Amino acid sequence: MAAHDSAAPAGCGTVWFVGAGPGDPELLTVKGRDLIARAGAILFAGSLVNVAATRWAPPGCVVADSKDMTLEQMAAWLIEQAGRCETVVRLQTGDPALYGALIELVQPLDAAGVPLQVVPGVSSAMASAAAAVESFTLPEVTQTTIFTRVEGRTPMPAGEDLAALAAHRSTLCIFLSITLLHRVEAGLRAAGWPEDAPMLVVHKASWPGEEQIVRGTLATIKQQCRDAGIVSQAMVIASPTLGARHWPELTRSKLYDPAFTHRFRKASA
Repeated sequence: MAAHDSAAPAGCGTVWFVGAGPGDPELLTVKGRDLIARAGAILFAGSLVNVAATRWAPPGCVVADSKDMTLEQMAAWLIEQAGRCETVVRLQTGDPALYGALIELVQPLDAAGVPLQVVPGVSSAMASAAAAVESFTLPEVTQTTIFTRVEGRTPMPAGEDLAALAAHRSTLCIFLSITLLHRVEAGLRAAGWPEDAPMLVVHKASWPGEEQIVRGTLATIKQQCRDAGIVSQAMVIASPTLGARHWPELTRSKLYDPAFTHRFRKASA
């Protein structure tokens, strides 16, 4: 049944789009966990979301995996469940606002008059930086982080090719591109990144017992990932800040510099 043909009955429940985080169920927000605990129905993205995230579901909760569903089937399922449950949860990988097909699912719910809300989640980009103990930004190195992907079956809009974005020499978090590392390399090289530019790949960031961290350079990272057997669910990070933990000197943040005055502290001599 097409989603727009489904009618939400009067007094229907609310559909909550909940960010399931990067993989570790303990990285769910408290709000997301509490919604799962009172849900009457949960639709989770089984190809990406750890099924352990559903472990707080109450007895009798209907739990379905959307990995073999079309968008129309998912929307129809959510609308149907909202007709019988006060709380319906759509568990999306990471944060719903990033590569989550959020608006594509929201539109048919809006058309059916189903109320909905969104709960943010921890992105795999953040989890990858945490796993590797890296910072995306450093004073006088870069203050900008770009979330992007390379062109595959989904084309990139004009002006958003990787070479154009990489020209900024800021931090790049490259989603959905582990099987296209040759294009990642080409884009960085076209933007003038050197062969020894540090690269980081984190596979299944935060997933208990499954996380892999690979450090390399623009020249080596593709072969290193091939050797490690990483072909899915990986974050690729290119940044001038990588490895800063081991730099002998850092430019200090002004906020914590004793010579810097702000409204909570006067500068010391």
